[in-house]
Amino acid sequence: MTRRPKTSGTAGKSRRRKKTDRRRAPSTVIAAGGTAADNLQKTLDRRTSERDEARTQLVQALEQQAATSEVLKVISSSPGELGPVFDAVLQSAIKLCEAKFGVLFLFDGTRFRAGAMFNVSALHADYIEKSGAFVPPPGLPLARLVETKKVAQLLDDPEQLSPATKLAGARTHLAVPMLKEGRIVGAVYIYRQEVRPFTDKQIELVQNFAAQAVIAIENTRLLNELRQRTDDLTESLQQQTATAEVLKLITRSTFNLQTVLDMLIESAASLCEADQGYIGRPKDNGLFRAEATYGYSPALKDLVDRTRWKAGRESAIGRVLLERAPIHIVDVETDPEYRMVEMRKTGEYHSVLGVPLLREGTLIGVLVLARCSVRPFTDKQVELVTTFADQAVIAIENVRLLSELRQRTQEVVKLNEQLEQRVADQVGEIERMSRLRRFLPPQVADLIVASGTEKQLESHRREITALFCDLRGFTGFSESSDPEDVMALLRDYHTAIGQIIIKYGGTLERFAGDGVMVIFNDPVPVENPALQAVLMALDMRTAIGGMIEKWRDLGHDLGFGIGIAHGFATLGTIGFEGRFDYAAIGTVSNVASRLCDEAKPGQILISPRVRQAVDNAITVEPVGEFTLKGIRRRMMAYNVLESSPSKPN
Repeated sequence: MTRRPKTSGTAGKSRRRKKTDRRRAPSTVIAAGGTAADNLQKTLDRRTSERDEARTQLVQALEQQAATSEVLKVISSSPGELGPVFDAVLQSAIKLCEAKFGVLFLFDGTRFRAGAMFNVSALHADYIEKSGAFVPPPGLPLARLVETKKVAQLLDDPEQLSPATKLAGARTHLAVPMLKEGRIVGAVYIYRQEVRPFTDKQIELVQNFAAQAVIAIENTRLLNELRQRTDDLTESLQQQTATAEVLKLITRSTFNLQTVLDMLIESAASLCEADQGYIGRPKDNGLFRAEATYGYSPALKDLVDRTRWKAGRESAIGRVLLERAPIHIVDVETDPEYRMVEMRKTGEYHSVLGVPLLREGTLIGVLVLARCSVRPFTDKQVELVTTFADQAVIAIENVRLLSELRQRTQEVVKLNEQLEQRVADQVGEIERMSRLRRFLPPQVADLIVASGTEKQLESHRREITALFCDLRGFTGFSESSDPEDVMALLRDYHTAIGQIIIKYGGTLERFAGDGVMVIFNDPVPVENPALQAVLMALDMRTAIGGMIEKWRDLGHDLGFGIGIAHGFATLGTIGFEGRFDYAAIGTVSNVASRLCDEAKPGQILISPRVRQAVDNAITVEPVGEFTLKGIRRRMMAYNVLESSPSKPN
């Protein structure tokens, strides 16, 4: 501490005089003190205002984040459904921007139409619904938005040009474009019933919501395209499978033409969603003989057999004879050229498809499909029926010419092999797409495929048995050995372990170098998971024991230990899109791992609960109590010696 130097008497007197002066002017001190207090109060008020403003901004930011999160949650939980997403976007924008009501419009490049409305009056909503798609009037925000592709705001509308002003009292308008790759696909339009401009932050917030709506629209488009592609692949697979089956039947039923034609007309009607089907071959004097029918009443079949057909426009068969090409009548009841009134009433059909059976340009029969409702056949269905007609020709000609049969059979067999390969390839592709999108244990994947749902992957709690095993001395071995030797050893080790896990139906939780975690009783239930785990451990010890002897001959001093515990755990998938693992989290996993750490080479240490579950089938010996890392109480452990033949297994 620095001492003050002594001063002369004169200086002391001077200081005393100053003190005397201060005592003489108390009013000046008070005035100065008052000024300081005022300054402090102003500073305090300013800080308080800044704090309140910061707190308000924080609350607004949290509300915005919560609203954004809610919209994203709706997008993820409503795949292919735009209604809930639009509602969430609109409600959040109106609430956070202090608007009164709003409409989300969709834009097709020329016209707008309402996609969602919130808090809109009944009168205004009725006007919007009745208006349907519309071109925005010039000068209003939507028209300006189309011109500029930018935000448009309207303060007051004294001339009531906007229906929202006239019908709902809107005074402040805000239109925010929904842009996809620079193209307008819609707009978020919100209103206030007082003249109060929307702030830049509020406009930016609505722009974020508009971007989320665009994301939802794009997701829905992609999902619909995927579904359409899946439907097309499924339909193509069904058609090619049916074609392959018919061709197989043709090759097997060389002289049984009736069986082939019956299957052919049934397959054609089924795949083309027809109610009736007919394959006929011409006889003398214009009559046709029904070779195969589907869905025909006896009266309709008799009427068709008794009718003399000639080329012309008055009937479906007549048009096939006339054009020698596929013909399609959308509705025979309204077709002005169709004259078979009695036959139509008897068969009660409307849409008709007819295809000729042609051999080298010569018509040898007709194939006709009909629907009892007005529903046109598609181009794909016409093409498919044409294929079936060609197969019918093949079958007919196979019966007629045995010599040609042999030549045609070779072509059909070759075509059949190609079709089977294509079918197999497409089946494999469809199965691969629907089954192996994520990396999961076999039990989990099989369970999901069988159930058709991913509910088993959700987080849940269950009583399980956990087994942990690893190699003793592996760390030292990996540090002193070449990486190729380490990888080769691990490959052999994992192969042996993996085969045993599959044998006993365990669920592989993870591989971690030489450490392996296996669980029982989830997702596939096991009657006695603890016993199953112990029996697997005995098998592992035997298998790995033999491998350890070989490794020792190579100079690798390794051992093998196992820990098994039983208890409750939380199970479910963890990871990220493209790589998910099935994990068990809980004390039971930690206990199994710690027991494995304590196990000496060749030991299988089990917890008391495991011992109690396997006591009637396994011989064990106590090895003492252990203080396990992460476990507060000391735990008694038992070493598994062998399976007891005298005890029930």
